[in-house]
Amino acid sequence: MIVVLKDSATRENVQAVKDYIVGKGAQVHESEGIEKKIIGIIGNKRVIDKTALNAFPGVEHVIQILEPYKLASRKFHPRNTIIDVKGVQIGGLEPVHMAGPCSVETEEQIWEIAKEVSEKGGHILRGGVFKPRSSPYSFQGIGLEGAKWMYDAGKEYNLGIVSEVMEINDIEALYDYVDIFQVGARNMQHFKLLKALGKTDKPVLLKRGMSATMNEFLMSAEYILAEGNEKVILCERGIRTFVQHTRNTFDLNVIPALKNVSHLPILVDPSHATGKTDLVSPVTLAGLAAGADGFIVEIHPRPYEAYSDGDQSLNFQQYDALLKDLNILRDGILTLRKQKLEKVELECI
Repeated sequence: MIVVLKDSATRENVQAVKDYIVGKGAQVHESEGIEKKIIGIIGNKRVIDKTALNAFPGVEHVIQILEPYKLASRKFHPRNTIIDVKGVQIGGLEPVHMAGPCSVETEEQIWEIAKEVSEKGGHILRGGVFKPRSSPYSFQGIGLEGAKWMYDAGKEYNLGIVSEVMEINDIEALYDYVDIFQVGARNMQHFKLLKALGKTDKPVLLKRGMSATMNEFLMSAEYILAEGNEKVILCERGIRTFVQHTRNTFDLNVIPALKNVSHLPILVDPSHATGKTDLVSPVTLAGLAAGADGFIVEIHPRPYEAYSDGDQSLNFQQYDALLKDLNILRDGILTLRKQKLEKVELECI
């Protein structure tokens, strides 16, 4: 439920509405930055009388939000959310470029990759130090030492750091070394972990579960938002279907669909979506053309030596080719993004 306030609403009018909502056992979430000031009501709304709210001085009208997600909804937050990470605007005009290895393996490896990402104009260095693997016998990650290597390399090359947390204890362990916490597909509905991340002040990159619907995806984001952390970045990484020609099926449809209903930025992960290096470039470009706010890809100087996911990791030559392909379409992609951002701004007036 959303309460839209009149332009003439006084501070006392607003406070009276908030006191009524809190008194009924619900939570208040305020949204500004648009022509109208609005108050979102989250929690138990069954005891809140819509007619009573309409009667409060300063209230223009009350809107019922039918979607199960509230804070992630564009109805509550009409303007796009833009998240700043070390000066990089995720959700702004410029598509964000994240790259790095599936797994941090050695200090030399991560420094070599960080140098390459920096020289190619990348914004964020990705790399896993705690790795969820299907087999208990596969490489599980090098651990916290790898996060320290990433931190040092990122500091040297002015790159933000994103790495995956698998359990609540990982949050405190990684806090000083990363700029963005990543939640992998397997943990999209690890609700205790999502709640704990919602209590932090760092952005969260939330990957879509392998069989998750769009609503389930947004409801997982809602768990983080509801705890007070508004810095949520969605990531489409492919869903599990019956196809055998790719690792997963890249759901291109979900990008504009998400943009229609949610203000949260969304990235694409073509490495996990396809599982094949020769498909990474076209899928990246398709995702950006569809409205994605950036991409995250796996790269490795020698994929044949990679401890994990070598078959979907770009070598440096393939990585360079992807960026050259992107550069060819850059002006068109930026024009599309500018038009969409302007449309959102007009709709907020």
